Amino acid sequence: MTDPRALPALTLWTGQTVHVRYTPFERRFAYRLVLIDLDIDRLDEAAAGSSLFNVNAPGLFSFRTQDHGPKQAGAPLRPWAEAQLASAGVSLDGGAIRLVTFPRHLFYKFAPLSLWYGYGPEGDLRGIIYEVNNTFGERHCYVAATSAGRSRHSAPKSFHVSPFFDVTGTYRFTLRSPENKLGVVVESLKDGACLHMANITARRLPATPGNLLRLALSNPLSTLGVTVGIHWQALKIWLRGAGYRRKPSPPDSGTTIALPEKIRNSEKRKDAA
Repeated sequence: MTDPRALPALTLWTGQTVHVRYTPFERRFAYRLVLIDLDIDRLDEAAAGSSLFNVNAPGLFSFRTQDHGPKQAGAPLRPWAEAQLASAGVSLDGGAIRLVTFPRHLFYKFAPLSLWYGYGPEGDLRGIIYEVNNTFGERHCYVAATSAGRSRHSAPKSFHVSPFFDVTGTYRFTLRSPENKLGVVVESLKDGACLHMANITARRLPATPGNLLRLALSNPLSTLGVTVGIHWQALKIWLRGAGYRRKPSPPDSGTTIALPEKIRNSEKRKDAA
Protein backbone atom coordinates (compact mmCIF):
# COMPACT_ATOMS: atom_id res chain seq x y z
CA MET A 1 0.00 0.00 0.00
CA THR A 2 1.42 3.37 -1.06
CA ASP A 3 0.96 6.23 1.39
CA PRO A 4 -0.88 8.87 -0.68
CA ARG A 5 1.02 11.65 1.09
CA ALA A 6 4.27 10.16 -0.21
CA LEU A 7 3.11 10.76 -3.78
CA PRO A 8 3.81 14.07 -5.51
CA ALA A 9 1.09 16.68 -5.05
CA LEU A 10 0.23 16.26 -8.73
CA THR A 11 0.46 13.14 -10.89
CA LEU A 12 -1.19 12.08 -14.15
CA TRP A 13 -3.27 9.11 -15.26
CA THR A 14 -3.36 8.14 -18.93
CA GLY A 15 -5.62 5.42 -20.30
CA GLN A 16 -9.05 4.93 -21.76
CA THR A 17 -12.72 4.67 -20.95
CA VAL A 18 -14.96 2.04 -22.52
CA HIS A 19 -18.75 2.33 -22.74
CA VAL A 20 -21.02 -0.60 -23.60
CA ARG A 21 -24.76 -0.21 -24.11
CA TYR A 22 -26.77 -3.45 -23.99
CA THR A 23 -30.33 -2.32 -24.72
CA PRO A 24 -32.34 -1.93 -26.95
CA PHE A 25 -29.27 -2.81 -29.05
CA GLU A 26 -25.62 -3.39 -28.22
CA ARG A 27 -23.14 -0.63 -28.91
CA ARG A 28 -19.57 -0.22 -27.72
CA PHE A 29 -17.14 2.69 -27.99
CA ALA A 30 -13.92 3.77 -26.33
CA TYR A 31 -11.78 6.88 -26.19
CA ARG A 32 -8.48 7.92 -24.66
CA LEU A 33 -8.36 10.11 -21.61
CA VAL A 34 -5.91 12.07 -19.50
CA LEU A 35 -6.66 12.69 -15.83
CA ILE A 36 -4.91 14.65 -13.11
CA ASP A 37 -4.50 13.34 -9.56
CA LEU A 38 -4.22 16.08 -6.92
CA ASP A 39 -3.65 16.15 -3.17
CA ILE A 40 -6.25 18.78 -2.31
CA ASP A 41 -4.20 19.97 0.69
CA ARG A 42 -1.11 20.64 -1.44
CA LEU A 43 -2.45 22.67 -4.36
CA ASP A 44 0.30 25.30 -4.13
CA GLU A 45 2.88 22.53 -4.35
CA ALA A 46 1.07 21.06 -7.35
CA ALA A 47 1.12 24.44 -9.13
CA ALA A 48 4.82 24.91 -8.41
CA GLY A 49 5.77 21.50 -9.78
CA SER A 50 5.41 22.27 -13.49
CA SER A 51 5.47 25.36 -15.66
CA LEU A 52 2.68 23.84 -17.78
CA PHE A 53 0.20 23.39 -14.91
CA ASN A 54 -1.47 26.08 -12.80
CA VAL A 55 -4.01 26.24 -10.00
CA ASN A 56 -6.68 28.94 -10.17
CA ALA A 57 -4.81 30.61 -13.01
CA PRO A 58 -4.71 30.13 -16.80
CA GLY A 59 -2.29 27.59 -18.23
CA LEU A 60 -1.86 24.88 -20.82
CA PHE A 61 -3.34 22.58 -18.16
CA SER A 62 -4.88 23.88 -14.96
CA PHE A 63 -7.17 23.15 -12.03
CA ARG A 64 -9.76 25.61 -10.75
CA THR A 65 -11.11 24.89 -7.28
CA GLN A 66 -14.54 26.37 -8.06
CA ASP A 67 -15.13 23.65 -10.65
CA HIS A 68 -15.54 21.18 -7.79
CA GLY A 69 -16.84 20.69 -4.27
CA PRO A 70 -18.67 23.76 -2.96
CA LYS A 71 -18.17 25.39 -6.39
CA GLN A 72 -17.37 28.76 -4.85
CA ALA A 73 -14.33 30.87 -5.65
CA GLY A 74 -11.83 30.66 -2.82
CA ALA A 75 -13.78 28.05 -0.84
CA PRO A 76 -11.60 25.26 0.62
CA LEU A 77 -12.25 21.76 -0.71
CA ARG A 78 -11.50 19.63 2.36
CA PRO A 79 -14.47 20.66 4.56
CA TRP A 80 -16.88 19.90 1.72
CA ALA A 81 -15.28 16.52 0.99
CA GLU A 82 -15.17 15.54 4.68
CA ALA A 83 -18.87 16.42 5.05
CA GLN A 84 -19.75 14.33 2.01
CA LEU A 85 -17.80 11.34 3.33
CA ALA A 86 -19.25 11.75 6.81
CA SER A 87 -22.75 11.36 5.31
CA ALA A 88 -21.69 7.79 4.43
CA GLY A 89 -20.23 7.19 7.89
CA VAL A 90 -16.61 7.76 6.80
CA SER A 91 -14.14 9.62 9.03
CA LEU A 92 -10.66 10.28 7.66
CA ASP A 93 -9.12 11.46 10.95
CA GLY A 94 -7.00 13.97 9.04
CA GLY A 95 -5.88 11.57 6.29
CA ALA A 96 -5.18 12.61 2.72
CA ILE A 97 -7.80 13.36 0.10
CA ARG A 98 -6.81 12.97 -3.53
CA LEU A 99 -8.99 14.18 -6.37
CA VAL A 100 -8.80 12.43 -9.76
CA THR A 101 -10.46 14.48 -12.47
CA PHE A 102 -10.15 15.87 -15.98
CA PRO A 103 -7.86 18.89 -16.17
CA ARG A 104 -8.87 22.27 -17.48
CA HIS A 105 -7.13 22.42 -20.88
CA LEU A 106 -6.57 26.02 -21.93
CA PHE A 107 -10.05 27.55 -21.67
CA TYR A 108 -12.22 24.45 -21.24
CA LYS A 109 -13.14 21.76 -18.73
CA PHE A 110 -15.91 19.20 -18.53
CA ALA A 111 -15.62 16.32 -16.08
CA PRO A 112 -18.40 13.74 -16.45
CA LEU A 113 -16.88 11.90 -13.48
CA SER A 114 -14.42 12.99 -10.80
CA LEU A 115 -13.18 10.66 -8.05
CA TRP A 116 -12.40 11.85 -4.53
CA TYR A 117 -10.36 9.21 -2.67
CA GLY A 118 -10.38 9.64 1.12
CA TYR A 119 -7.64 8.00 3.20
CA GLY A 120 -6.97 7.40 6.87
CA PRO A 121 -3.80 8.66 8.60
CA GLU A 122 -1.97 5.40 7.77
CA GLY A 123 -2.80 5.65 4.07
CA ASP A 124 -5.71 3.17 4.13
CA LEU A 125 -8.49 3.96 1.66
CA ARG A 126 -11.67 4.65 3.62
CA GLY A 127 -14.14 6.36 1.31
CA ILE A 128 -14.93 7.56 -2.20
CA ILE A 129 -16.98 10.39 -3.68
CA TYR A 130 -18.15 9.96 -7.26
CA GLU A 131 -18.79 13.53 -8.40
CA VAL A 132 -20.96 13.27 -11.52
CA ASN A 133 -21.71 16.11 -13.94
CA ASN A 134 -24.15 16.01 -16.83
CA THR A 135 -24.07 18.12 -19.97
CA PHE A 136 -26.92 20.30 -18.62
CA GLY A 137 -24.63 21.86 -16.01
CA GLU A 138 -25.98 19.82 -13.11
CA ARG A 139 -24.06 17.78 -10.55
CA HIS A 140 -24.72 14.92 -8.14
CA CYS A 141 -22.48 12.92 -5.78
CA TYR A 142 -22.59 9.23 -4.92
CA VAL A 143 -20.64 8.55 -1.72
CA ALA A 144 -19.49 5.23 -0.25
CA ALA A 145 -17.33 3.74 2.46
CA THR A 146 -14.58 1.59 0.95
CA SER A 147 -11.65 -0.57 1.93
CA ALA A 148 -8.21 -1.25 0.55
CA GLY A 149 -8.00 -3.47 -2.50
CA ARG A 150 -11.22 -3.89 -4.46
CA SER A 151 -14.60 -2.60 -3.27
CA ARG A 152 -18.11 -2.84 -4.68
CA HIS A 153 -21.09 -0.73 -3.69
CA SER A 154 -24.46 0.18 -5.16
CA ALA A 155 -26.93 3.04 -4.98
CA PRO A 156 -30.30 3.90 -6.46
CA LYS A 157 -29.92 5.93 -9.63
CA SER A 158 -30.77 9.47 -8.57
CA PHE A 159 -29.43 11.74 -11.29
CA HIS A 160 -30.15 12.28 -14.98
CA VAL A 161 -27.08 11.61 -17.12
CA SER A 162 -28.24 10.16 -20.43
CA PRO A 163 -31.39 11.15 -22.37
CA PHE A 164 -31.68 7.50 -23.43
CA PHE A 165 -32.14 6.05 -19.93
CA ASP A 166 -34.74 6.73 -17.26
CA VAL A 167 -33.63 7.78 -13.79
CA THR A 168 -34.65 4.39 -12.41
CA GLY A 169 -32.78 1.31 -11.34
CA THR A 170 -29.42 1.02 -9.63
CA TYR A 171 -25.80 1.96 -10.16
CA ARG A 172 -23.21 -0.63 -9.17
CA PHE A 173 -19.69 0.69 -8.66
CA THR A 174 -16.57 -1.47 -8.58
CA LEU A 175 -13.47 0.36 -7.41
CA ARG A 176 -9.82 -0.58 -7.15
CA SER A 177 -7.50 1.24 -4.74
CA PRO A 178 -5.28 3.34 -7.02
CA GLU A 179 -1.65 2.39 -6.78
CA ASN A 180 0.07 2.36 -10.17
CA LYS A 181 -3.18 1.40 -11.92
CA LEU A 182 -6.54 3.12 -11.85
CA GLY A 183 -9.64 0.96 -12.22
CA VAL A 184 -13.30 1.98 -11.96
CA VAL A 185 -16.41 0.25 -13.33
CA VAL A 186 -19.92 1.74 -13.24
CA GLU A 187 -22.86 -0.47 -14.26
CA SER A 188 -26.45 0.67 -14.73
CA LEU A 189 -28.82 -2.11 -13.61
CA LYS A 190 -32.58 -2.53 -13.78
CA ASP A 191 -34.65 -5.59 -12.88
CA GLY A 192 -31.47 -7.67 -12.61
CA ALA A 193 -30.21 -6.78 -16.09
CA CYS A 194 -27.23 -4.60 -16.99
CA LEU A 195 -28.32 -1.79 -19.31
CA HIS A 196 -25.00 0.03 -19.62
CA MET A 197 -21.42 -0.32 -18.42
CA ALA A 198 -18.63 2.26 -18.35
CA ASN A 199 -15.13 1.76 -17.08
CA ILE A 200 -11.87 3.67 -16.70
CA THR A 201 -8.47 2.00 -16.81
CA ALA A 202 -5.30 4.05 -16.62
CA ARG A 203 -1.67 4.02 -15.54
CA ARG A 204 0.12 6.63 -13.48
CA LEU A 205 2.65 9.03 -15.00
CA PRO A 206 4.73 11.76 -13.33
CA ALA A 207 3.42 15.25 -14.12
CA THR A 208 6.65 16.48 -15.69
CA PRO A 209 6.63 19.35 -18.21
CA GLY A 210 7.73 16.86 -20.87
CA ASN A 211 4.82 14.50 -20.18
CA LEU A 212 2.31 17.35 -20.09
CA LEU A 213 3.58 18.72 -23.38
CA ARG A 214 3.48 15.30 -25.04
CA LEU A 215 -0.08 14.77 -23.84
CA ALA A 216 -1.14 18.17 -25.16
CA LEU A 217 0.36 17.42 -28.58
CA SER A 218 -0.96 13.87 -28.82
CA ASN A 219 -4.45 14.74 -27.58
CA PRO A 220 -5.00 18.42 -28.46
CA LEU A 221 -8.78 18.38 -27.93
CA SER A 222 -8.44 16.82 -24.46
CA THR A 223 -11.57 17.47 -22.37
CA LEU A 224 -13.27 19.35 -25.21
CA GLY A 225 -13.02 16.09 -27.13
CA VAL A 226 -14.86 14.33 -24.30
CA THR A 227 -17.83 16.67 -24.67
CA VAL A 228 -17.80 16.39 -28.47
CA GLY A 229 -17.58 12.61 -28.18
CA ILE A 230 -20.56 12.43 -25.81
CA HIS A 231 -22.78 14.35 -28.21
CA TRP A 232 -21.49 12.46 -31.25
CA GLN A 233 -22.23 9.09 -29.68
CA ALA A 234 -25.65 10.33 -28.53
CA LEU A 235 -26.46 11.32 -32.11
CA LYS A 236 -25.48 7.87 -33.38
CA ILE A 237 -27.62 6.17 -30.74
CA TRP A 238 -30.60 8.41 -31.53
CA LEU A 239 -30.27 7.72 -35.26
CA ARG A 240 -30.41 3.98 -34.51
CA GLY A 241 -33.77 4.47 -32.85
CA ALA A 242 -33.07 4.71 -29.12
CA GLY A 243 -35.96 6.37 -27.32
CA TYR A 244 -35.36 9.91 -26.06
CA ARG A 245 -36.32 10.89 -22.49
CA ARG A 246 -36.80 14.47 -21.41
CA LYS A 247 -34.63 15.67 -18.58
CA PRO A 248 -36.43 15.44 -15.24
CA SER A 249 -35.98 17.91 -12.42
CA PRO A 250 -32.79 17.32 -10.41
CA PRO A 251 -33.13 15.44 -7.10
CA ASP A 252 -33.84 17.41 -3.94
CA SER A 253 -30.61 16.17 -2.36
CA GLY A 254 -27.24 16.54 -4.02
CA THR A 255 -25.88 13.34 -2.45
CA THR A 256 -26.83 9.66 -2.62
CA ILE A 257 -25.23 7.08 -0.32
CA ALA A 258 -23.92 3.89 -1.95
CA LEU A 259 -23.93 0.77 0.23
CA PRO A 260 -21.32 -2.01 0.08
CA GLU A 261 -21.83 -5.29 -1.78
CA LYS A 262 -19.86 -8.49 -1.41
CA ILE A 263 -17.52 -9.51 -4.22
CA ARG A 264 -17.67 -13.24 -4.86
CA ASN A 265 -14.44 -15.18 -4.28
CA SER A 266 -14.45 -16.43 -7.88
CA GLU A 267 -14.43 -12.82 -9.12
CA LYS A 268 -11.55 -11.97 -6.79
CA ARG A 269 -9.52 -14.91 -8.13
CA LYS A 270 -10.29 -13.96 -11.73
CA ASP A 271 -9.30 -10.35 -11.07
CA ALA A 272 -6.04 -11.40 -9.44
CA ALA A 273 -5.07 -13.77 -12.28
